[in-house]
Amino acid sequence: MILWINGAFGAGKTQTAFELHRRIPNSFVYDPENAGYFIRKNIPPSIRKPDFQEYPLWREFNYAMLKHIACEYDGVIIAPMTVVDPVYFEEIVGRLRTDGMTVKHFALCAPREVILQRLKSRGERSNSWGAQQAERCIEGLSQDIFREHIDTVDLSVSQVAERIADMAHIPLLPDHRGAVRKKFDQIKTQLDHFRFFN
Repeated sequence: MILWINGAFGAGKTQTAFELHRRIPNSFVYDPENAGYFIRKNIPPSIRKPDFQEYPLWREFNYAMLKHIACEYDGVIIAPMTVVDPVYFEEIVGRLRTDGMTVKHFALCAPREVILQRLKSRGERSNSWGAQQAERCIEGLSQDIFREHIDTVDLSVSQVAERIADMAHIPLLPDHRGAVRKKFDQIKTQLDHFRFFN
């Protein structure tokens, strides 16, 4: 099974993905962004696109990689990635489903002001890439193709993960961590995935 965790930048996708990973035995977090960074680094500046999702190669690679892993790996694959273009979504998730892969999609939702505050709290500037995309992402994800929608405003990371697991019918390991350990895990996840070009 593939769990695709969607949402605007700052919605909590990565934190939720790693919370699920900590509590789902035999799970793996696959990051579709990595293919974009490889493409961006290895294309002449004169032909670079502003968003690496615009490259058909990015969509094809992630479809092929997820299909390969799903066919070879006997576990839950967790893919945190913002995709708000229905055509791009169909080229990856739609094709995987057509090929017989089980893909459960969840969009983490919150109002624009909440998204911007979350971005600010993790050190991003008001004109960062994520902040600039907030309105586009919120509007795009409101479409039915991007269901299931999960309102994250009043939910902790743990609660979001638990809701996703419940909706996907995946049992979670009990969480015996205290508040300090949970906070430490979240800070570590944030630091491990900090991007320097925001």
